[in-house]
Amino acid sequence: MRKSRFALLLAAAMLAFGVSLPAVSPPTAPAKPPARKGPPNIILILADDLGYGELGCYGQTKIETPNLDRLAAEGVRFTQFYAGSTVCAPSRSVLMTGQHVGHTRVRGNAGANNPEAQMLKDEDVTVAEVLKKAGYATGLIGKWGLGLPGDEGVPNKQGFDYFFGYLSQHHAHNHYPDYLWRNDQKVSLPNGVVPVGDFGGGYATNRVVYAGDLLAQEARDFVARHRERPFFLFWSMITPHANNERTKALGMGAEVPDLGQYADRPWTDVHKAHAAMITRLDEDVGRLMTLLRQLDLDRQTIVFFSSDNGPHRESGNDPEFFRASGPLRGIKRDLTDGGIRVPFIARWPGKIPIGIESEHVGYFGDFMATAADLSGGRAPRKIDSLSLLPALLGKEGRQRRHPYLYWEFHERGSSQAVLLDGEWKGIRPGHRDAPVQLFNLKKDLAEQKDVAAAHPGVVAKIERLLRAGRTENPHWPLKDATATPGKTGGAAPKTPPSRP
Repeated sequence: MRKSRFALLLAAAMLAFGVSLPAVSPPTAPAKPPARKGPPNIILILADDLGYGELGCYGQTKIETPNLDRLAAEGVRFTQFYAGSTVCAPSRSVLMTGQHVGHTRVRGNAGANNPEAQMLKDEDVTVAEVLKKAGYATGLIGKWGLGLPGDEGVPNKQGFDYFFGYLSQHHAHNHYPDYLWRNDQKVSLPNGVVPVGDFGGGYATNRVVYAGDLLAQEARDFVARHRERPFFLFWSMITPHANNERTKALGMGAEVPDLGQYADRPWTDVHKAHAAMITRLDEDVGRLMTLLRQLDLDRQTIVFFSSDNGPHRESGNDPEFFRASGPLRGIKRDLTDGGIRVPFIARWPGKIPIGIESEHVGYFGDFMATAADLSGGRAPRKIDSLSLLPALLGKEGRQRRHPYLYWEFHERGSSQAVLLDGEWKGIRPGHRDAPVQLFNLKKDLAEQKDVAAAHPGVVAKIERLLRAGRTENPHWPLKDATATPGKTGGAAPKTPPSRP
């Protein structure tokens, strides 16, 4: 459990630095408003680098996640649900636009050398814009990664009425930053930070305020402020992502205020901290669910939980130690299912049946059509999105299905993948002319046996989809075999854009 001493230190620190932020734990429950009729509130909680197997309800045995396990027990748990990509920014671009990664604008982590390649534009339509037009108050708390200060891609220009958190994903590596953004204003924090790179990246040598606690409180405050009208809250967490910059400098990037119940486990410090980050995340979800019940919003709110991609190996973390991918092969940056299949849980009392498991094959892009369906809004035409509402309500027979799902990845060359009919997984690794590897997920969940030679017809169909399933993007071309693999796949712009 969290220590009350931390709450006192946090409050004292904020007062000392003149920062007006909410208390970490409200002393009394807010008053209940009258029951509201109309479309449900929508809350989407997104973990950062949480593996398919890192929750108890998905088979985890070493890390305790009782609140998320309860969320699954009181709703629906999907067993074959996929992220938009195998890394952060493109996965979020798919989630926000309802377009798969071969169509959405942001297709990779471009880095500071080419921020233009990692920015949504005015013409992009986000789920926040759809819900705002449907009458929802819209808020983003946490990590964005799709636009920098002054860009057209910042949250307030992409449909969010309110934003508190990190614009740059590199900034979001630091769990003890010296500032965060509230809309377009910097909010200073009392942490002492050694800067690394641009846009707020770095690591703290004087750690006073843990950003995860501020984000959790901001999420609760957003709910409380908007309890009398429909709202959409996108709580984009920064855990259990490691601080890569701190890892390089000090050798330990799993940042958490304390190790909690894992302090005495016979594990490495990195494993203790990683587990503590996930349990802390779980506790934050539990506090939000408690608030919904206190405000009598429980039955008026649908809550979704997922992760942006598979588990990571940064900071010395060993995903095999926790079996973080469960029965799947691969981790973050892989196009095998361990890199892209993620937990997906939804709860809506009185609407979603209790404790059901869905084998429906869905992915991040489906959130757009689902949110439009729930709100009465109108999703854009010609997107790669199907409403999940029938599957959510236990009516699988009425659920429309994707004939295929598509991914591409622009690090270590260019790789592509297609999932055909929820069964046949084709992967083209490294470059656009590489031979397709084929796996039958029904018979080979861990993708161990390449059966391409035995099924040339399936391979031919997947090859056609790999060509036809994407539109060209000047920032994200597919590389051929002669290209030198680099850390990022974004093509450098001819003239680097200026940034404040």
